[in-house]
Amino acid sequence: MNYFVTAIGTDSGKTIVSAILIEALGGDYWKPIQAGYPTDTDTVKSLLSSQGVCFFEEAYLLNTPASPHAAAKIDNVEISLKSIKLPNTDKDLIIEGAGGLMVPLNQDELVIHIAQQFDCEVILVCNLYLGSINHSLLSLDYLKTNQYKIRGIIFNGVSNPESEQIILNHARVPCLLRIDQEAEMNKERVSHYAKILKHNMINE
Repeated sequence: MNYFVTAIGTDSGKTIVSAILIEALGGDYWKPIQAGYPTDTDTVKSLLSSQGVCFFEEAYLLNTPASPHAAAKIDNVEISLKSIKLPNTDKDLIIEGAGGLMVPLNQDELVIHIAQQFDCEVILVCNLYLGSINHSLLSLDYLKTNQYKIRGIIFNGVSNPESEQIILNHARVPCLLRIDQEAEMNKERVSHYAKILKHNMINE
Protein backbone atom coordinates (compact mmCIF):
# COMPACT_ATOMS: atom_id res chain seq x y z
CA MET A 1 0.00 0.00 0.00
CA ASN A 2 1.13 3.54 -0.74
CA TYR A 3 0.42 6.07 2.01
CA PHE A 4 0.69 9.79 1.34
CA VAL A 5 1.40 11.90 4.41
CA THR A 6 0.17 15.46 4.01
CA ALA A 7 -0.96 18.20 6.37
CA ILE A 8 -3.12 21.24 6.89
CA GLY A 9 -0.03 23.46 6.74
CA THR A 10 3.75 23.68 6.88
CA ASP A 11 5.58 22.32 9.95
CA SER A 12 2.53 20.35 11.07
CA GLY A 13 4.54 17.21 11.84
CA LYS A 14 4.57 15.21 8.58
CA THR A 15 8.16 14.02 9.02
CA ILE A 16 7.56 12.73 12.55
CA VAL A 17 4.35 11.04 11.42
CA SER A 18 6.21 9.46 8.50
CA ALA A 19 8.80 8.01 10.88
CA ILE A 20 6.07 6.63 13.14
CA LEU A 21 4.29 5.05 10.16
CA ILE A 22 7.51 3.39 8.98
CA GLU A 23 8.07 1.90 12.44
CA ALA A 24 4.44 0.79 12.71
CA LEU A 25 4.14 -0.76 9.24
CA GLY A 26 7.69 -1.84 8.49
CA GLY A 27 7.59 0.29 5.37
CA ASP A 28 10.00 2.24 3.17
CA TYR A 29 10.23 6.02 2.81
CA TRP A 30 10.19 8.49 -0.05
CA LYS A 31 10.12 12.28 -0.12
CA PRO A 32 9.54 13.04 -3.83
CA ILE A 33 10.15 16.78 -3.49
CA GLN A 34 12.51 18.29 -0.95
CA ALA A 35 12.99 22.05 -0.68
CA GLY A 36 15.83 23.08 1.63
CA TYR A 37 18.24 21.43 4.04
CA PRO A 38 18.62 19.42 6.21
CA THR A 39 16.49 16.96 4.28
CA ASP A 40 13.47 15.27 5.79
CA THR A 41 14.95 11.95 4.70
CA ASP A 42 17.90 12.55 7.04
CA THR A 43 15.53 13.49 9.86
CA VAL A 44 13.47 10.32 9.39
CA LYS A 45 16.65 8.21 9.40
CA SER A 46 17.63 9.72 12.76
CA LEU A 47 14.27 8.82 14.31
CA LEU A 48 14.05 5.15 13.33
CA SER A 49 15.01 2.07 15.30
CA SER A 50 14.02 -0.31 12.50
CA GLN A 51 16.69 -1.79 10.27
CA GLY A 52 16.39 -2.49 6.57
CA VAL A 53 14.33 0.57 5.65
CA CYS A 54 14.87 1.72 2.09
CA PHE A 55 15.10 5.49 1.63
CA PHE A 56 14.43 6.40 -1.97
CA GLU A 57 16.09 9.35 -3.66
CA GLU A 58 14.13 12.55 -4.12
CA ALA A 59 12.76 13.24 -7.59
CA TYR A 60 13.53 16.92 -6.99
CA LEU A 61 16.07 18.14 -4.43
CA LEU A 62 15.84 21.93 -4.26
CA ASN A 63 18.08 24.31 -2.36
CA THR A 64 15.67 26.90 -0.97
CA PRO A 65 13.24 26.22 1.91
CA ALA A 66 10.17 27.57 0.12
CA SER A 67 7.10 26.45 -1.78
CA PRO A 68 8.31 23.90 -4.38
CA HIS A 69 7.23 26.03 -7.33
CA ALA A 70 9.20 29.01 -5.97
CA ALA A 71 12.24 26.96 -4.92
CA ALA A 72 12.31 25.33 -8.36
CA LYS A 73 12.25 28.72 -10.06
CA ILE A 74 15.26 29.84 -8.01
CA ASP A 75 17.11 26.67 -9.05
CA ASN A 76 16.04 27.16 -12.67
CA VAL A 77 14.11 23.88 -12.60
CA GLU A 78 10.52 23.13 -13.57
CA ILE A 79 8.73 20.44 -11.59
CA SER A 80 6.50 18.09 -13.55
CA LEU A 81 4.41 15.27 -12.12
CA LYS A 82 5.00 13.27 -15.30
CA SER A 83 8.69 13.05 -14.50
CA ILE A 84 8.13 11.67 -10.98
CA LYS A 85 8.32 7.88 -11.04
CA LEU A 86 7.12 5.66 -8.20
CA PRO A 87 9.96 3.67 -6.56
CA ASN A 88 9.74 -0.09 -6.68
CA THR A 89 9.20 -1.81 -3.33
CA ASP A 90 7.24 -4.80 -2.10
CA LYS A 91 6.67 -3.11 1.28
CA ASP A 92 4.30 -0.36 2.32
CA LEU A 93 5.63 2.93 0.97
CA ILE A 94 5.36 6.05 3.10
CA ILE A 95 5.38 9.10 0.81
CA GLU A 96 5.83 12.47 2.48
CA GLY A 97 4.47 15.57 0.84
CA ALA A 98 5.97 19.06 0.94
CA GLY A 99 4.18 21.67 3.04
CA GLY A 100 0.39 21.57 3.09
CA LEU A 101 -1.67 19.59 0.62
CA MET A 102 -2.50 22.61 -1.58
CA VAL A 103 1.09 23.81 -1.99
CA PRO A 104 1.87 24.36 -5.70
CA LEU A 105 4.45 22.33 -7.60
CA ASN A 106 4.11 24.54 -10.68
CA GLN A 107 1.42 26.76 -12.21
CA ASP A 108 -1.01 23.86 -12.63
CA GLU A 109 -0.15 21.01 -10.24
CA LEU A 110 -0.34 20.73 -6.45
CA VAL A 111 1.46 18.58 -3.90
CA ILE A 112 -1.69 16.52 -3.26
CA HIS A 113 -1.78 15.49 -6.92
CA ILE A 114 1.15 13.17 -6.12
CA ALA A 115 -1.24 11.09 -3.99
CA GLN A 116 -3.70 10.97 -6.86
CA GLN A 117 -1.05 9.97 -9.39
CA PHE A 118 0.13 7.01 -7.30
CA ASP A 119 -3.29 5.92 -5.95
CA CYS A 120 -2.30 6.55 -2.32
CA GLU A 121 -4.30 6.42 0.85
CA VAL A 122 -4.01 9.89 2.38
CA ILE A 123 -3.10 10.48 6.02
CA LEU A 124 -3.79 14.07 7.07
CA VAL A 125 -1.71 15.56 9.88
CA CYS A 126 -3.63 18.18 11.85
CA ASN A 127 -1.75 20.26 14.37
CA LEU A 128 -3.96 22.25 16.71
CA TYR A 129 -3.88 26.05 16.86
CA LEU A 130 -6.31 28.93 16.54
CA GLY A 131 -7.80 28.43 13.07
CA SER A 132 -6.93 24.74 12.74
CA ILE A 133 -10.57 23.65 12.70
CA ASN A 134 -11.18 25.71 9.59
CA HIS A 135 -7.95 24.56 7.92
CA SER A 136 -8.61 20.92 8.78
CA LEU A 137 -12.19 20.88 7.51
CA LEU A 138 -11.30 22.76 4.32
CA SER A 139 -8.50 20.26 3.66
CA LEU A 140 -10.80 17.31 4.26
CA ASP A 141 -13.53 18.83 2.10
CA TYR A 142 -11.08 19.16 -0.79
CA LEU A 143 -9.95 15.54 -0.39
CA LYS A 144 -13.52 14.23 -0.27
CA THR A 145 -14.79 16.42 -3.11
CA ASN A 146 -11.97 15.18 -5.32
CA GLN A 147 -12.48 11.55 -4.25
CA TYR A 148 -9.16 10.89 -2.58
CA LYS A 149 -8.85 7.82 -0.41
CA ILE A 150 -8.59 9.15 3.16
CA ARG A 151 -7.04 6.68 5.61
CA GLY A 152 -7.48 8.98 8.58
CA ILE A 153 -6.31 11.92 10.65
CA ILE A 154 -3.35 12.16 13.00
CA PHE A 155 -3.46 14.99 15.55
CA ASN A 156 -0.10 16.43 16.53
CA GLY A 157 0.78 18.74 19.42
CA VAL A 158 -0.90 20.08 22.53
CA SER A 159 -4.24 18.32 22.87
CA ASN A 160 -7.41 20.34 22.36
CA PRO A 161 -10.33 17.92 22.88
CA GLU A 162 -12.97 20.42 21.75
CA SER A 163 -11.20 21.09 18.45
CA GLU A 164 -10.45 17.41 17.88
CA GLN A 165 -14.04 16.39 18.57
CA ILE A 166 -15.58 18.92 16.20
CA ILE A 167 -13.09 18.12 13.42
CA LEU A 168 -13.82 14.40 13.69
CA ASN A 169 -17.57 15.00 13.94
CA HIS A 170 -17.63 16.88 10.64
CA ALA A 171 -14.87 14.90 8.93
CA ARG A 172 -16.31 11.45 9.60
CA VAL A 173 -12.93 9.83 9.12
CA PRO A 174 -11.01 7.92 11.80
CA CYS A 175 -8.44 9.41 14.15
CA LEU A 176 -5.46 7.09 13.79
CA LEU A 177 -3.25 8.64 16.47
CA ARG A 178 -2.74 11.56 18.82
CA ILE A 179 0.84 12.75 19.27
CA ASP A 180 1.55 14.80 22.38
CA GLN A 181 3.70 17.93 22.53
CA GLU A 182 7.02 16.25 23.28
CA ALA A 183 10.05 17.97 24.81
CA GLU A 184 12.12 15.87 22.41
CA MET A 185 11.09 13.52 19.65
CA ASN A 186 13.58 10.64 19.49
CA LYS A 187 13.75 6.96 18.57
CA GLU A 188 12.15 5.87 21.82
CA ARG A 189 9.16 8.19 21.45
CA VAL A 190 8.72 7.25 17.79
CA SER A 191 8.69 3.55 18.77
CA HIS A 192 6.15 4.30 21.51
CA TYR A 193 3.76 6.01 19.11
CA ALA A 194 4.35 3.37 16.42
CA LYS A 195 3.01 0.66 18.72
CA ILE A 196 -0.14 2.69 19.38
CA LEU A 197 -0.62 3.49 15.69
CA LYS A 198 -0.17 -0.14 14.65
CA HIS A 199 -2.77 -1.23 17.20
CA ASN A 200 -5.20 1.48 16.08
CA MET A 201 -4.84 0.70 12.37
CA ILE A 202 -5.37 -3.00 12.97
CA ASN A 203 -8.37 -2.56 15.26
CA GLU A 204 -10.24 0.43 13.83
